[in-house]
Amino acid sequence: MPSAIVIGGGLAGMSAAAALGEAGFEVNLYESRGFLGGRATSYPLPGEDGASGEIDNCQHVLLRCCVNLLDFYERLGAASKIRFYSEFFFLEPGGRLSRLRRGVLPPPLHFAGSFLRMPCLNFSDKAAIGRAIRAIEREHQRADLDRITMLDWLREHRQTSRAISRFWNQVLVSAINEDLDRMAASHGFQVFRLGFLASRDSYEMGVPSAPLAELYSSEQWGRIGNVRLNMRSAVERVEFSGGRVTGVLSRGERKTADYYISSLPFERLTAAAPGFEASLDGFSHSPITGIHLWFDRPVTELPHATLLDRTVQWMFNKSDGRYLQLVVSASRKLVEMSKGEVVEMALRELSEFFPAARSAKLEKAHVVKEVRATFSAGPGLESRRPTSRTAVPNFFLAGDWTKSGWPATMEGAVRSGYLAAEAVTGTAGAPRKFLIPDIA
Repeated sequence: MPSAIVIGGGLAGMSAAAALGEAGFEVNLYESRGFLGGRATSYPLPGEDGASGEIDNCQHVLLRCCVNLLDFYERLGAASKIRFYSEFFFLEPGGRLSRLRRGVLPPPLHFAGSFLRMPCLNFSDKAAIGRAIRAIEREHQRADLDRITMLDWLREHRQTSRAISRFWNQVLVSAINEDLDRMAASHGFQVFRLGFLASRDSYEMGVPSAPLAELYSSEQWGRIGNVRLNMRSAVERVEFSGGRVTGVLSRGERKTADYYISSLPFERLTAAAPGFEASLDGFSHSPITGIHLWFDRPVTELPHATLLDRTVQWMFNKSDGRYLQLVVSASRKLVEMSKGEVVEMALRELSEFFPAARSAKLEKAHVVKEVRATFSAGPGLESRRPTSRTAVPNFFLAGDWTKSGWPATMEGAVRSGYLAAEAVTGTAGAPRKFLIPDIA
């Protein structure tokens, strides 16, 4: 039985391990922490009374167009723990609500009815967005989309300031974790085309109904044979000799296999694999901030909402309107702020959208700053992203920063893991296909 070592227990490493395990490989996955999931995980948060509840580091969502992520959840038997919503809520300061949901027309016109009724946009805004949507369909193969920013493209197509701030910004910044003036237009095009134009239900938003770590629990892994999870077992060094990987060091012990996959973030790769030459010029990070707030009473009945014209971009109702999780993507301005300042800002803004929050008592708050949440998907970077195959014949790369065909999303991470697993099986002489093609 061929063997493989997977370094890193994020979505990329887990998906590679699951695919290889089902393909008959003996797989050892090494993760430095005591839980799986990488940047998409959950952990216990002790309370003042000594009890602890589990929280996600940040609210992670997916769309139905994330076909490989859904396939991975199916492999683990966790797909039933994802709840899908077919309606988006856009909320203005003052509380006026707009709804976006599909109607009876076929795509790409399936949103026409609700879109035309959205009060948060005026006629000029809607006309501009309509022109841009038609242009996306025409121009999605433009050769220069990776060289210009999404904001450049939107301005080129005469988008109004409110169309940019209240529609494109809310949809794309959260999906790609980058500001429009830093985001390559190619990434904005891809996510919008697949999520909103490809099919009637591809836009539906999936929100895990259980803590993220529960999706990857040992019980879930029991469905997949031949995969051993080695927790709290960081790989300290990848050893090279004679142009190949000869082993890895973990907890002071040398481990060997036929094939090796690194799913480490790009900033950790060269430190763990000092004998591996990697060109990482141009790679940088974009942060995400998650703000957890617990109130003494319900402050909203909405399951989720995108909040317009303020710093906080999304609200997710985690428990009966009393526990809310707020998300700020590309949150560079929040990185240097203290926890107290972030919470104060969040409460101030929340009270503008939900009047009940003004009289509610805040019982607890927690702020999670993922400073290295994703790579910054800027113009010109796509050509620098490495493929899963390397110059070392038994060493492969996975991770949302590699050339997965997607930006830095959970779908991109799983795609990279499947591509690395495909490369391993091909090198082993028994090629398998794991990657599911995009829906369009």
